[in-house]
Amino acid sequence: MSLAWFTLVVLAVAFLAGLLGSLTGLGGGVVITPALVLLFGVNFRYAAGASIIAVLATSSAAAPRFMREGLTNLRIALFLELGAVAGAIGGAIVASLIPIAAILGIFAIVLLYSAIDSLKAGGNARPSGAPDPLAERLGMAGSFEENGALRSYSVRRLGAGTGVLVVAGLLSGLLGIGSGALKVLAMDRLMKLPYKISTATSNFMIGITAAAGAGVYFDRGYVSASLAAPVMIGSLAGAYVGANVLVRAPSRSLRIVFAVVVALLGCDMLYGAIRGIA
Repeated sequence: MSLAWFTLVVLAVAFLAGLLGSLTGLGGGVVITPALVLLFGVNFRYAAGASIIAVLATSSAAAPRFMREGLTNLRIALFLELGAVAGAIGGAIVASLIPIAAILGIFAIVLLYSAIDSLKAGGNARPSGAPDPLAERLGMAGSFEENGALRSYSVRRLGAGTGVLVVAGLLSGLLGIGSGALKVLAMDRLMKLPYKISTATSNFMIGITAAAGAGVYFDRGYVSASLAAPVMIGSLAGAYVGANVLVRAPSRSLRIVFAVVVALLGCDMLYGAIRGIA
């Protein structure tokens, strides 16, 4: 494949990644990394470096629209990012010390679990338990407009959600992704936030988490300009389109898209892990 065709195909894949990333809160990295590694044979370290650029681009394109619509909860995002950033820095530092097959296997397990859990009956339509006391003191409760009506929400189990975000940050640094799957899972299933709030807040957070690990990838030379440039441009365009779709899409449809995308990617990465071990 010539360089021109390769660039065009990467642009198309990055557009799809940005679209799905902004719709689901995954950040696009979960599409870019396996596509570059499994379809194009790009070295995993360089694929992760390009992927982390895609995450930054997706967050930059989608976050402003979500903030204007009142879907991003900044208090929740900034609090949870304290744990995620610490994990991301640690993950990026130890990334070169862990076998690629092991990283792919961890990635696959996380994605498959997220897909199954996101479709469990009931979702978070009826939050159980009292609002988290610390979250109440920090003023994390909020409201947003859905189907023409104002919907209020509060935060449950803030401590458990923060713990999951540390793991999400670790995976982000290891894999060059925004770990949006775990972030959405933590906010949706543990903290009982409305699904659109979880997705929009995750889109904002993935950019911060990715930025924390990006410096390490740049320093080690894992970010190739010829690969990162089409990835960034395609992701920006896709994320912009996806952000406009999410505002109008039903939450149930978004949940199904999330589950299907991460299940397919989980299977791809599990295959890659098995092939790497064999």
